[in-house]
Amino acid sequence: MTKVSPSKEQIAAIIELFSRGNIQEAFENVNFLIKKYPNESLLFNVRGACYASLGDLDASVLDYENSIDISPGYYKAYFNLGGVLQELGKFDDAIHNLERAIMIEPNYAEAHNNLGNIYKDLERCDEAIISYEKAIIIKPDYLEAHYNLANIFQDLNKMDAAIESYKKVLIIKPNFIEVLNNLGVILQNHSHTENAIEYFEEALLIDPDFAEAHNNLGNSFRELGQLDNAFNSYEKAISIKPEFTDANFNLAVIYQEYKEFDKAIRHYLKVIKANADYAPAHNNLGVIYKEIKKISKSVESLEKAIFINPNYAEAHYNLGASLQEFEYFEKALKHYEEAIAINPSYAEAFNNLGIVLKELDRLDDAVKFYKQALAIKPGYAEAYNNLGNVLKSLGRPDEAVQYYKKTLTISPNYSEAHNNLAITFMQLGLLDESVKSYRDALTINPEYAEAHNNLGIVLNMLGLFDEASESYKSALVLNNDYAEAYSNLGNLMVDLKRLDDAVIHYDRAFLLKPDIAFNLGNLIHTRLHLCNWDYYYEDVALINKKIINKKRAIDPFALLALIDNPELHKKAAEIYINDKYPKNYDLPEIDQYPRHKKIRIGYFSADFRAHPVGNLTAELYEIHDRSQFEVYAFSFGPDTNDEVNIRIKAGVDYFNDVSLMSHKEVVMLSRSIELDIAIDLGGFTQDTRTGIFAMQAAPIQINYLGYSSTMGADYMDYIIADRTLIPKNKQKYYSEKIVYLPDSFMVNDTKNKKSIKEFTRKEMGLPSKGFVFCCFNHHYKITPLVFTSWMKILSKVDDSILWLSDGNKTGINNLKKEAEKNGVNKNRLFFAPRLDLREDHLNRIKLADLFLDTLPYNAHATTSDALQVGLPVLTCIGESFASRVAASLINSVDLPELITSTQEQYEELAIELAIDPLKLNAVKEKLNNNLLLSPLYNTPLYTKHLEKTYLEIYERCHKGLEPDHIYC
Repeated sequence: MTKVSPSKEQIAAIIELFSRGNIQEAFENVNFLIKKYPNESLLFNVRGACYASLGDLDASVLDYENSIDISPGYYKAYFNLGGVLQELGKFDDAIHNLERAIMIEPNYAEAHNNLGNIYKDLERCDEAIISYEKAIIIKPDYLEAHYNLANIFQDLNKMDAAIESYKKVLIIKPNFIEVLNNLGVILQNHSHTENAIEYFEEALLIDPDFAEAHNNLGNSFRELGQLDNAFNSYEKAISIKPEFTDANFNLAVIYQEYKEFDKAIRHYLKVIKANADYAPAHNNLGVIYKEIKKISKSVESLEKAIFINPNYAEAHYNLGASLQEFEYFEKALKHYEEAIAINPSYAEAFNNLGIVLKELDRLDDAVKFYKQALAIKPGYAEAYNNLGNVLKSLGRPDEAVQYYKKTLTISPNYSEAHNNLAITFMQLGLLDESVKSYRDALTINPEYAEAHNNLGIVLNMLGLFDEASESYKSALVLNNDYAEAYSNLGNLMVDLKRLDDAVIHYDRAFLLKPDIAFNLGNLIHTRLHLCNWDYYYEDVALINKKIINKKRAIDPFALLALIDNPELHKKAAEIYINDKYPKNYDLPEIDQYPRHKKIRIGYFSADFRAHPVGNLTAELYEIHDRSQFEVYAFSFGPDTNDEVNIRIKAGVDYFNDVSLMSHKEVVMLSRSIELDIAIDLGGFTQDTRTGIFAMQAAPIQINYLGYSSTMGADYMDYIIADRTLIPKNKQKYYSEKIVYLPDSFMVNDTKNKKSIKEFTRKEMGLPSKGFVFCCFNHHYKITPLVFTSWMKILSKVDDSILWLSDGNKTGINNLKKEAEKNGVNKNRLFFAPRLDLREDHLNRIKLADLFLDTLPYNAHATTSDALQVGLPVLTCIGESFASRVAASLINSVDLPELITSTQEQYEELAIELAIDPLKLNAVKEKLNNNLLLSPLYNTPLYTKHLEKTYLEIYERCHKGLEPDHIYC
């Protein structure tokens, strides 16, 4: 009897439906044909594939077996059956069917490949390799077999073989990004990091959204110490794949290394949310919580890590350290012992065991464990130092001295080994001891250039300028290309007011090493003091680029006079804070104090003296409402005993001279007082001590008056401003919340002493006739753009002159040269020497007709002084706090017509006022009339507004609310 079979067209149509993903339709059609042709092997094979795709694996097995029963030589059915059995975990049966397929068709490459996959799953690696290699012999361009073979070689750590196989895959498929990524991983794991980077970058050229490659690229950058690049790569991986566990973990590690603990914690928690059993994340969280003094949380996290992985030696070690911090010494001891049991070569655990045993007064045992640490790690300086400590406690000082010396002589050319003790003394304010330690280091190694350089820093801090200079020069004799020494010598020259020499040294340092922290900014700022604008526009572009790239290029204060961009100001502040004054966790987090009968406010400054800050604030301290506030001053500046200094001492309730105290001692004093609000009057200006606020002096900390921008620090809660200074659309450029005072942010003193002197133009060396423009700002605030505007104004106003502050000789000469370049006779520039008495200066400036402001750094207290004596101030308002202060003050005396928004308007209005006496007189008359009612010089009203905001801030804090913008 002739067998009846379906047509080739019918079968082809079903296979076409299957290949297009129309599984259900293919299934229905093949079912129909099976009913018609129940003995057709191929139909059962096709239906078996449909069942497998639909997830019914048991039915799939039955159909493949039916297909084989009908046609025992149908090798594809054996192959397919093997695949389903493998999926069901029936590996022996799967192997049997694949071997049957190969027996029928020995050159069936796919069967050899799949057999290799099963062997790999069963960890029968040698058999898997043989199967993959057979598949490749049969089918040399078999991509999957080459790829599988490479993977198993990689798993077996057979680097050369894996690389060779992966490269064969790339010959077949050059854009195979997973292979490029795997090649990078192999090379990275075998310390060929730069080559690995090439493969990762090649993969990302093909697919920029390949998150795994971004993460692996970050690992390579991190291994090379390029943490900024690593950070960017991890960030990119997470932006593509937000829940990417490895990338979040790696990014958290970098944040942890940068001591940005809040961000690190956030990413570790994301890792744990995705995978609660990720032990390293729990471990690292525990380390951070210990750093920030949240010991209970630290212990909890580390115990979780150990619960997940009981043999996690590092977690036992870290848990020991946290328990030690809690003074649970016996429990800490057990975990250090557990770490050692898991890892007998764990030198750090032996060392910490010694520390705990010393705390438990088991001193002989401590000696034993320190020596075991040193046997494992002979160059372990900390263990030598600790051994010295315990020997001293045992009354064996001679031996202790020898071990201290060993600490310093382990690596004679390694600067940290010599510097650490001295640096510690310097940070504590023990400068004499620091000098001695550096000199000891130099006794051991007189040619140690770094020690000479660092000794110079301490001597400079002590005011021993000649000795500091000798130390820097000694460093440079030893190493003429020692850029840091040139930079520090530049700092010394600034202190000595030898600005021309400072520029030479900063410039030399920059040429040798362009990325010395903040040296470029020091160079540019010093040039501005000298009115040297030869590289001004190049400098601005370079600083802009470096800040965007998160480089430590310029300190935030110097930037204010260079660039009018609040976004860049914030970035520069954050860079500076993270480098110089990151949040300090040496003391426990501050607790909220119980409510006090009076709110305790503390003003911190180096300038409680005849200085703009002291001059402006003296009356404020005197008239604070003593029924609601207790007023403290913390002075770390000179005790000048001038009139302002004496007045401020009398005007506060408690005046604390903390100039000789360490940051920590000042904070401990503040906390012992239970200060409610700490107010920083200096920010990033000269001689301030931001380190006090980094350690948290009070539950509420405020940036006020002295520094005209954000501090970029998460530990500063508020900044005092007004609506002119910081419009709502600019709030994002301030790390602090904004306290908006109703008028101007600037306080003034209504009790200014009046001068008995009346000055004439002749006495001041000014021409008897002609219009007098003036600007009494420091020279560093004068930019080429501003000066060009001034010269245009002089050119349009006959017989006019420009009256400026006296400064350094070079600056004056440069300004005269710039005038000539602009076609203005240099003799039209006049310079006012400094007067001893402020009241005399206020009387003197009345001789001027119009004050011309600077941009981007306005006249601040100088604007207030000018307006107060009836001298109109013309300003061009900018974008940043520093460039809007004059506008704030002018608005407070209700003269908005003196606020321009472009240089062209600024120039036109200056010329118009100069050539139209009636208009100028009208402005002056309006100013003098407004002064009587202006809130700018109504200190009692100002104080009430300020106190109202203090009360609101205080209430928010006591209600447990986060800081928020305050509108008074």
